[in-house]
Amino acid sequence: MKIKMADNYGFCFGVKRAINIAQKHKKSYTFGPLIHNNSEINRLKNKYDIGLYKDINEVQDKDTVIIRTHGIPKNDLKELKNKKTKIINATCPFVTTPQQIVEDMSKKNYSIVIFGDKNHPEVKGIKSYCNNDNHVIANVEELKNIEFKYQKIATISQTTKKKEDYLKVVNKLILNHKEVRVHNTICDATLDNQKAASKLSKEVDIMIIIGGKDSSNTKQLLNISKENCEDSFLIQSYKNIKNSWFENKKLCGITAGASTPNWIIEEIINKIKPI
Repeated sequence: MKIKMADNYGFCFGVKRAINIAQKHKKSYTFGPLIHNNSEINRLKNKYDIGLYKDINEVQDKDTVIIRTHGIPKNDLKELKNKKTKIINATCPFVTTPQQIVEDMSKKNYSIVIFGDKNHPEVKGIKSYCNNDNHVIANVEELKNIEFKYQKIATISQTTKKKEDYLKVVNKLILNHKEVRVHNTICDATLDNQKAASKLSKEVDIMIIIGGKDSSNTKQLLNISKENCEDSFLIQSYKNIKNSWFENKKLCGITAGASTPNWIIEEIINKIKPI
């Protein structure tokens, strides 16, 4: 099987930074999964004794706690400080920015529109910094059901969303409101990976997208790839590969989500090559 890699794929700046931080703080704990990749989390646990707290009530006083890449709600951060924990902040700077934006815009009496997945930890964290009227929407159609408290609107997007979908939301708001403050908070690395996946998926017979099932940016790569290549598959490890996928295929394209380490990518490449 011939393999062609996307021009951009894998670890983004924020994930690399978080992994490096965790590796420097052995025998500490992350509050929530550090990144959306269970295999890498298990590697950190086994090699660096990095534990995991899923709930604020599990945290012990004076522990060393690493804040996950996606950030955490404002109240949880306050609770960690009350417990006198040693806090190591591994929140991606590209996630910290929208937190600061919504906090500032809320104080200025703007209604906040957050474009993203309401159940995603990044969005939950951002929403917690809104001090006033705020709304999380998954698509432009959901704007129809919103009654805004203020005439002024400020928008931000989850960092891993498609820019084209965010623009639909922004355009709808601009058509119906006099003042709309638009903040482009979509990560450049995410955009580069999406563009590379789109380009590659037009050239190959089959696309393999590597990453966690819970990763927003990885699911976006799958959706984009499927637009051009029907035989696109999301896998977490080489164990998920099915030889039947490759029947009558000659060229396999591979990309990977922002939380996917190189060692997993290499394992998968070595598994596909002999097929």
